[in-house]
Amino acid sequence: MDKIKIAIVGVGNCASSLIQGIHYYNGKNPEDAIGLMHWEIGGYEPGDIEIVAAFDIDERKVGQDVSEAIFAQPNCTTTFCSEIPESKVKVSMGHILDGVAPHMSDFEEEYTFVVSEEESCDVVKVLKESGAEVLLNYLPVGSEKATRFYAQCALDAGVAFINNMPVFIASDSEWAAKFKEKGIPIVGDDIKAQIGATITHRTLANLFRERGVKLDRTYQINTGGNTDFLNMLNRSRLDSKKESKTEAVQSVLGERMDPHNIHIGPSDYVPWQEDNKICFLRMEGRTFGDVPMNIELRLSVEDSPNSAGCVIDAIRCCKLGLERGIGGPLISISSYTMKHPPEQFTDDIAAEKVDGFIEGKLER
Repeated sequence: MDKIKIAIVGVGNCASSLIQGIHYYNGKNPEDAIGLMHWEIGGYEPGDIEIVAAFDIDERKVGQDVSEAIFAQPNCTTTFCSEIPESKVKVSMGHILDGVAPHMSDFEEEYTFVVSEEESCDVVKVLKESGAEVLLNYLPVGSEKATRFYAQCALDAGVAFINNMPVFIASDSEWAAKFKEKGIPIVGDDIKAQIGATITHRTLANLFRERGVKLDRTYQINTGGNTDFLNMLNRSRLDSKKESKTEAVQSVLGERMDPHNIHIGPSDYVPWQEDNKICFLRMEGRTFGDVPMNIELRLSVEDSPNSAGCVIDAIRCCKLGLERGIGGPLISISSYTMKHPPEQFTDDIAAEKVDGFIEGKLER
């Protein structure tokens, strides 16, 4: 089968994990490959994905082959596949817009972005000339203008769009209508992890509801040491992130919680944690006879590989959408892999819907 040709905006830790994973699983058998939710989707295996274009603004990445750029500073995620062949794809200079928070310049170069002086490229032209079919958005949290810019570039180039960060595109009715009108699939918004803070919180919240336990109050506090957490020290960039993560939990409750009783969001930047994310979760509720109970949980995960396991499914479902001529949001895979999809379902129902979409029993 032909390769699925992808382009990436933001060659950071998440892109590094994804590209490492494409090569790590290439040539493996389903029995050997752990860490995947689907080995094969529509005839496509992980190794059937090919990167054909990439955009970044850091001088240590712009102009470099993607195979080298994914290991350049400030990337700090785990290297689980070091032998990445040269891709022959050079990282193009992207458009900064609001992609770099001002406070990032206050930190040492090994931890933050170093903005290149190269002139920004014509993104639509690069996408068309590369033959890209799917554009992945990995911009920093709070990049509202930049995300809308690249979403429009995808529309102009006729390329499917996977929005992995919390600016609402797929879940915004106006943007969704634009992609539907163009006959281009979109998946979004804000990528989940395979087993991360949000999916764990959602699962426990759903368990409370199903077992008749009243959830009175809860918090989820996260710390990490990658550029994502450094970027999020600027609280003004967090509105959509907090909304996305909070809604992901609220949506599985039978009765919405008072906003004062639910707190979910990044807490602090700890440089030595690097790409390791630590989640502190507390849930307080009442069981039979109004008797109180609580859960305290600490979760530690390598952040970027955790999301790549979801993105690799989103890419292949996007390809199916392209092959089937579907325009607009792909509801099933969005609800399965994203925190703020156009329609929220519990994770078990979302998984069933994805299987139905893959088998062709559901349109989207």
